Amino acid sequence: MNADYDVVIIGGGMVGNTLACALGGSDLKVAIIEARPAEIEWPPESIGMRVSAITAASQQIFTALGAWDAMSAMRISPFREMRVWDAEGNGAVHFDSAEIGQDKLGHIIENRVIQAALTQRVTAFDNVELRCPEQLEDLDTSGALAQLQLKEGGTISARLVVGADGANSRVRQHAGIETDGWPYHQSGVVTTIHTELPHQETAWQRFMPNGPLAFLPLNNGGCSIVWSTTPEHADELLALSDEEFLIALSHASEHRLGNVIEVGQRGAFPLNRQHANTYIGNHLALIGDAAHTIHPLAGQGVNLGLLDAAALAEVLLDAHAKGKAIGATHILRRYERWRKGDNLIMMTAMDGFKKLFGSEALSLKWLRNEGLSITDKLPVLKNQIMLHAMGYKGDLPALARYAAA
Repeated sequence: MNADYDVVIIGGGMVGNTLACALGGSDLKVAIIEARPAEIEWPPESIGMRVSAITAASQQIFTALGAWDAMSAMRISPFREMRVWDAEGNGAVHFDSAEIGQDKLGHIIENRVIQAALTQRVTAFDNVELRCPEQLEDLDTSGALAQLQLKEGGTISARLVVGADGANSRVRQHAGIETDGWPYHQSGVVTTIHTELPHQETAWQRFMPNGPLAFLPLNNGGCSIVWSTTPEHADELLALSDEEFLIALSHASEHRLGNVIEVGQRGAFPLNRQHANTYIGNHLALIGDAAHTIHPLAGQGVNLGLLDAAALAEVLLDAHAKGKAIGATHILRRYERWRKGDNLIMMTAMDGFKKLFGSEALSLKWLRNEGLSITDKLPVLKNQIMLHAMGYKGDLPALARYAAA
């Protein structure tokens, strides 16, 4: 049967556009359905409120897709070291990329920079159509082809529908895929700041009972912060005047970079764990936050989604080259087997860190401080942690594999 498209991607965010770029240049006909146009222009001096910590593996994906140079031309901020310490003890660990022969641990990049570069790249492919503004109204995957009812464009058909539409995925809901998870009863307060002392291209993270506070270095000399705390405290922080917030943040960071002297617009978002019971269905696959959401304490969320996109593209292109049906469940099962286990391991690890560092139990306080101190004294262990965090380990998709060399 002839379909209007081979692949329809619902959601043109960072993960959805990465998949589209990975399928770009093939003979698959691809459409992206996105409700809001990407932000592509902003004042040069402004910094986006939301940023992502991009690993070496994710950088390689962007490089392979031809989007990295555009990001570099806008703004990327490398970080070379990371310092982590416990607010309730003397435990601390220092990670230095030079110890594993690398010049950086990763990059802090504004989400809008990533999105703008990927959108620019998507439009260069003849086989990819960006339909924006457009929304999914209804979805039926029970037949020989998936049927999609769009808000503006009527009904279209596809061999495969990919849900890249975030934690509240309409694709997942239409497919009746249930999720497991729970709220963390935390909110992440985000903003950009400047401090008295230079950040030294170092990511700073202090673990407190209510949640971690991270200072992420930016190449304008400032930092992006993510302050995970209780929803009530987050509301209080948002209600403070700038002067009051500067004092509170300086105190919470133990003045590691001196006083915080300037703050931008503040915002907050709820933190939840969510994992789809299955990533696939008939003519259907989920990637990124539509499949899994994770605590941001290690900055791995978007990187997991980018690996999803690269792995799914590899599975689809391989199946298509062999003349197989790309929407068939047995084909998509390879993608699910490839990614679900790794994602679950990372999610579970982040849960463990959150519980360990959020506990008031004296035994666990002692354990985590001893653990940080011991880790800091064991170069082999520290090096393995850095290599995993950078994406140098594991069963990587081909698009990311150069980073594992």
